[in-house]
Amino acid sequence: MLRLLRLLLLLLLLPPPGSPEPPGLAPLSPGAPPQAPDLLYADGLRAYAAGAWAPAVALLREALRSQAALGRARHDCGARCAAEPGAALPAVLLDAPGPDSGPGPARGTWERLLLRAALRRAECLTQCGAQRLGPGGAARLRVGSALRDAFRRREPYNYLQRAYYQLKKLDLAAAAAHTFFVANPAHLQMREDMAKYRRMSRVRPQSFRDLETPPHWAAYDDGLELLGRQEAGLALPRLEEALRESLAQMESCRAGCEGPEEQQREEEEEEGAGSQGGLYETIAGHWIRVLQCRQRCVGDTATRPGRSFPVPDFLPSQLRRLHEAHAQVGNLSQAMENVLSVLLFYPEDEPAKKALNEYQAQLGEPRPGLRPREDIQHFILRSLGEKRQLYYAMEHLGTSFKDPDPWTPAAVIPEALREKLREDQEKRPWDHEPSQPKPLTHWKDVLLLEGVTLTQDARQLNGSERVVLDGLLTPAECGVLLQLAKDATEAGARSGYRGRRSPHTPHERFEGLTVLKAAQLAQAGAVGSQGAKLLLEVSERVRTLTQAYFSPERPLHLSFTHLVCRSAIEGEQDQRMDLSHPVHADNCVLDPDTGECWREPPAYTYRDYSGLLYLNEDFRGGDLFFTEPNALTVTEWTEAKELLKEPEEEEEEEEEMPSKDPSPEPPSRRLPRVQDKAGKPPRLREEL
Repeated sequence: MLRLLRLLLLLLLLPPPGSPEPPGLAPLSPGAPPQAPDLLYADGLRAYAAGAWAPAVALLREALRSQAALGRARHDCGARCAAEPGAALPAVLLDAPGPDSGPGPARGTWERLLLRAALRRAECLTQCGAQRLGPGGAARLRVGSALRDAFRRREPYNYLQRAYYQLKKLDLAAAAAHTFFVANPAHLQMREDMAKYRRMSRVRPQSFRDLETPPHWAAYDDGLELLGRQEAGLALPRLEEALRESLAQMESCRAGCEGPEEQQREEEEEEGAGSQGGLYETIAGHWIRVLQCRQRCVGDTATRPGRSFPVPDFLPSQLRRLHEAHAQVGNLSQAMENVLSVLLFYPEDEPAKKALNEYQAQLGEPRPGLRPREDIQHFILRSLGEKRQLYYAMEHLGTSFKDPDPWTPAAVIPEALREKLREDQEKRPWDHEPSQPKPLTHWKDVLLLEGVTLTQDARQLNGSERVVLDGLLTPAECGVLLQLAKDATEAGARSGYRGRRSPHTPHERFEGLTVLKAAQLAQAGAVGSQGAKLLLEVSERVRTLTQAYFSPERPLHLSFTHLVCRSAIEGEQDQRMDLSHPVHADNCVLDPDTGECWREPPAYTYRDYSGLLYLNEDFRGGDLFFTEPNALTVTEWTEAKELLKEPEEEEEEEEEMPSKDPSPEPPSRRLPRVQDKAGKPPRLREEL
């Protein structure tokens, strides 16, 4: 009866038929305390299974809203109660107990202080939770680990996208699909659905937005993009926001470590392993788990949705960009504040010390009031206090702790543990194992550009960080670039490889045109300006797609772009044994005898990625292959024609659901199918 009443109340909140849906996930019942997310989600799935699309949307959205409200309330109550007099933990707990920890409170004093603070904190949290969440507070709304994982994987959006589709709300369906796909890039059905949504004329490009983008990632990416365009003044507000939001996200994560869900997880573990120990052992075990959870929040905050690994040194890297950007616009005091904060993490960092000296010299006089950022000081002091306790427990109680931070000072680690930790680090099993392809979950949404499709991934290409994508250019654009190459050749222009006609093999004629040379020829009227402009635009398009697919931690910049034409010289092809281009790596010198590739001149050591864009297919040969480091053993052949096929003609807008499966399937680990590319449009090759 209660569930039926809840369903009826939510139905009353639905907009009348034909009225526009509010954008995103606006609250359906503003001001009301959240309901139990697990019950709402279960009811939403029942409505979905019954084909009741409007109630399913209402219930699933309310489940998402309630889960978010629960997190906000827990964070706010935690911050409020931590600041209350008498509810703060004793300062002695910030340092690990031990015989050499110096004088402290009398025996038993810290226990009484801890108990008093814990009781006061519990009282405060209970009252705050009741005010924000209704009777019972957070304990009434706690959810199990399975549901928490479902929300973390954004599974509600998988169901929402199909329900929105059935309601003919295509923009919202595309947004829900994109939101799910960002966190689950290996989900094959959603990949296909996304491609179909993009072909629908009624779906606007701006609909493909992430409704769950964490604020710190949105600000961080905007800041990096502006820095890449040399717009430091515009980048600074976004970079400052990114740092603030990163710290706020960590606080929210830390608040969850003290919630009833963590207690429930402990109870489940104890039921499986059997509870051991008495009062103090139980308290210590609980506190250690809380501290371990808090320390993991650093990595959680630094991990993008859909990615498996965090951005290394996330906070120090933000501070480095901030001090450099402030210096570029002349804010030397703020630049010093941020570089001093970097030195809190790494006191011996030479670039930071050098930058600090330069800023001080430019200011011209000592500034004794300049200090590191207060928020960073607070973060480091608190983190070090927790690490001391965890390392103490590791040494004396046999617990485990994997420190997420490379900046932890050696003095924090007990001497008895340092040698063992050093040995564990020196083992480095990856030095003795062949490199493994990154999992599909590592990649971001490759459907960044309309019409681009994934043909082969790293596993199918038998390596790592390799991919074949199709559909970057239209046939008309390929024709424009082909004409540009022809016009440049007729004008006698050649650039790259010092103008040599056959730089790689005497059996082929080689014509090359750089972006700069194309612009100069266009200015002189030797070639059309349309082709020169398109070559420049396509270079940026390739860079953008490479950046989106491989998601390196720093922005990619173009090093060299070359429009290349290769043609076989008649009469010199019989019994030919050489390659069109010798086996090589751009950024290292390959030694086939030892299998080593030395990253040193004359190699272009600063290059990280290479791309080949094929524009035509009216030739024989041109196979692209990879070898083992001995430059002989071919590991994978990829026919050039696979890259040169005409993209499938856009299907007529489909009126059926993109996913014909009546219910969304769970994230799949299957590899994408290699698409049949017979009869696709011409491509010419552009080398980066």
